Amino acid sequence: MIDFAPGMRTIIRDEEWMVKKIETNSLGNRTLYCVGVSPLVKDREAIFLTDLEQIQIVDPAEVKLVADASPFYKRALLYLESQWRQQIPTDANLHIGHQAAMDLMPYQLDPAKLSLQRPRQRILIADTVGLGKTLEAGILMSELIARGKGKRILVVTVKSMMTQFQKEMWNRFTIPLVRLDSNRIQKIRANLPSNYNPFFYYDKTIVSIDTLKRDVEYRTHLENAYWDIIVIDEAQNVAERGDHQAQRSRLAKLLADRSDTMIMLSATPHDGRSKSFASLMNMLDPTAIADPQNYTPEDIKGLCIRRFKKDVKDQVSGSFLERKITLERCCASAKEEYAFNIFAEMQLEMDLGKTKGTGQLFKTSLEKSLFSSPAACIKSIESRLKKLHKKYTADDIKDIRLLEELKTALEAITPADFTRYQKLLNLLKSKEYAWNPADSGDRVVIFTERIETMKYLAERLRQDLGLKANVIQEISGGMSDAEQQRIVEDFGRTESPVRVLVASDVASEGLNLHYLSHRLIHFDIPWSLMVFQQRNGRIDRYGQQKRPDIRYMLIESDNKRIKGDMRIIEILITKEEQALKNIGDPSLLLGKFTIEDEELVVAETIESGSDSDSFEQALDAGEDEFDPFEALMAAAGESENADEKKSEIVSDETLFSDMDYLYQALTYLNQTENHPVERLKTVSGLDIKLTPDMERRLKALVPEEALPQGETLRVSDDKAFCMEQMRNSMQKNMDESAWPTTQYLWKLHPVLSWVNDKASLLFKRDEAPILGLPGALKAGESIYVVTGSMPNLKSTPLVDEWFGLLYQDGKFVKVLSMNEVVQKTGLSNPKIPNTNCIGEDEISAASSLLRDVVSHAKMHLDEHYKRYQTEMSPLLDEEVDKLIELQEKHKEYYQLTLFEHERKLQEQERRVDELFDQFMSWVKETLTIQNNPYIRVVSVLMGVSQ
Repeated sequence: MIDFAPGMRTIIRDEEWMVKKIETNSLGNRTLYCVGVSPLVKDREAIFLTDLEQIQIVDPAEVKLVADASPFYKRALLYLESQWRQQIPTDANLHIGHQAAMDLMPYQLDPAKLSLQRPRQRILIADTVGLGKTLEAGILMSELIARGKGKRILVVTVKSMMTQFQKEMWNRFTIPLVRLDSNRIQKIRANLPSNYNPFFYYDKTIVSIDTLKRDVEYRTHLENAYWDIIVIDEAQNVAERGDHQAQRSRLAKLLADRSDTMIMLSATPHDGRSKSFASLMNMLDPTAIADPQNYTPEDIKGLCIRRFKKDVKDQVSGSFLERKITLERCCASAKEEYAFNIFAEMQLEMDLGKTKGTGQLFKTSLEKSLFSSPAACIKSIESRLKKLHKKYTADDIKDIRLLEELKTALEAITPADFTRYQKLLNLLKSKEYAWNPADSGDRVVIFTERIETMKYLAERLRQDLGLKANVIQEISGGMSDAEQQRIVEDFGRTESPVRVLVASDVASEGLNLHYLSHRLIHFDIPWSLMVFQQRNGRIDRYGQQKRPDIRYMLIESDNKRIKGDMRIIEILITKEEQALKNIGDPSLLLGKFTIEDEELVVAETIESGSDSDSFEQALDAGEDEFDPFEALMAAAGESENADEKKSEIVSDETLFSDMDYLYQALTYLNQTENHPVERLKTVSGLDIKLTPDMERRLKALVPEEALPQGETLRVSDDKAFCMEQMRNSMQKNMDESAWPTTQYLWKLHPVLSWVNDKASLLFKRDEAPILGLPGALKAGESIYVVTGSMPNLKSTPLVDEWFGLLYQDGKFVKVLSMNEVVQKTGLSNPKIPNTNCIGEDEISAASSLLRDVVSHAKMHLDEHYKRYQTEMSPLLDEEVDKLIELQEKHKEYYQLTLFEHERKLQEQERRVDELFDQFMSWVKETLTIQNNPYIRVVSVLMGVSQ
């Protein structure tokens, strides 16, 4: 009976399969869970019953050596290249992510370096606004895809970010994410049997968290789906808040268990509450934190990383240009002063029953709208009067008369009397500001808090600047997601007429507005430092080419109350800028970590009548305050052991560059199939005629938006050129589905996967080419190119080696690295002459050594096995010991919190045991190596007489 083992290669139904798992029933019959290896069944999963199937074990010593008669050994070299490119990195070094189409900064590699050191890649990337968290996620995803750990990917984000995220992943990393909105899911379901899971339809998808949380049916499908990588963008939205678990949080907890790899992204990763942050950490690793109110940096080590601009300024080499900050002071007009005086003296009965300093007074919220615009304040007054008129008359409550008096005063403020508006208008026209609406690359973002202010500004600016309606565009949360996305894309396109974007704070989170804009104006001033950070981060971010110009419009009034309150707001502006440079996180100043809590602090300060000096001193004290969360995240991202291995950047070279391999393969295939290809004349690249076979492959992998338009696929390996094409596609084409016409060619592009499969068929499954190399090798000298891998208990290779075995006159001499093989034989020379000097005698002589070759290959791989065991056994023991210690901590915590409820305690302890048993099994299966190497003789290089 065959002794099957994970990682073993078999021939079943005339195709090659790798065994992933074996199950034996009570009758002794075995079930093999396999994944396809040969091109026809590649990556397909199948289950075979050993008592019903004819199963042949692949014997590497029985490979048939075949002479290659092609000119310059083109057929053999392309075949060898196709096999070599399937080698999987098994170390913690960076092999590919650093090559993406981006202006790479060293700090952006750190999340991948940190994650690859751990058994499971689960991390919260919590860098501040504008550092490139999306790109950092793409780098890590690329490394995992190269390791065979990224076949199925799910990205969850907010709707307005879906297209932006999708384009970044494709244009820079050629990671093809299909957008799944409700309509597309319904279309998929309409074409499938009712019990089919729509999340199996595409391997790599991006979906809105609101789409997922809305439909109860999706939960069942999610529970029955599994991905290699799950990414959750804007992860602060899925943290637990207090004792309440929102739908988003429940959804994230469900997803956390559906993937080995989880990447969370958030610039605001916590709300100041230890329990909320612990909920995110426990989604990444449910064994990490026993007591969510009390944990240390050691508990979350390696799970999160957080940097600010000040932390990376030495690495960015001018990529973050220093902001130009200007306070535009606007002296109130007589009519504004009249309205301010009425407001300041107003005492509302509705507020008398409330305690000052609670931030709940209506007058305080009214002042916030007053500081936005007369239109916004009038809207607030009208809404309140409508409620009051339902219960009272002006005789019953004086508030009605006071509010109507203020409303009348506000209505008298014409655009000419509205000094901040006039200041804005003059600024846009001024030579000093030098804004030119005719310049398509010079656009302005104007932020307002109130919708009425936004509408007022857009309408008046169109009239007073004499601009067409489509030149000044509005964006607010009341618009549909599709409309929001269209406006943002138009704002970033050169051909779009949009020059001014008047935005409510819906546009302050996540969106990239910096492509054609370096100007931002705060028409009203937010009462939250986090909103400052989010607004400014739209233009002051990674990739900004010009110095950000940020203006704050400040009211100057003679009224003592208004002057004092505006001074408090002005202090926020100056302190935010100081904090950005000194401590990185302005939210530390107020000691609050949600927008609502920060606004409450400012409201309480205004209500209590505190003087501005006291407020400023309190903020200064906050700058020196120790931030426990920052300490946690900083320590969690650092290694305490100076001797611990560090990830390095590694350059993996094979016989051909990506471009040459693709061109040579297509040229060779064009001899027997129709694969026309031409080199681009002005840049390194190819124009490839799309054949039906290639089109089918691309359509199965690539989102339809990114598919080539026309009959050819254009690719280039020139990173700078592709990045310029990327910018042009975003800036010049008015079609929402516009993607670059030239795609970035690197190892992860799907066309290379397609050509790999084609080239791997140049020799049959049981064949290996033999090449005669007169001159390069001596007569009687031969090198057997061998690949060998050793899997873990889950059939994932932990060792994947390529090497050469050198023989002289039939005797083994030594093992060569692939670099040594290439140098010794000159294989990388595209013009190796083929003298057709390999005959039956040479093939027979080379074949007679195959058993010995396999034996020496096993001996060489056994050295790798012992080395792995030596390095990993202590780490495996350490992981298991750590899990046992954590298990006890979890039980102790529940014993303390649930001691009055014996039954509940027993249930919880059982859950803890199940959780840790599951994790220990996962660790053992992942880190335990199998000493049953899979060996293949890929090629033989033989020295012959000239």
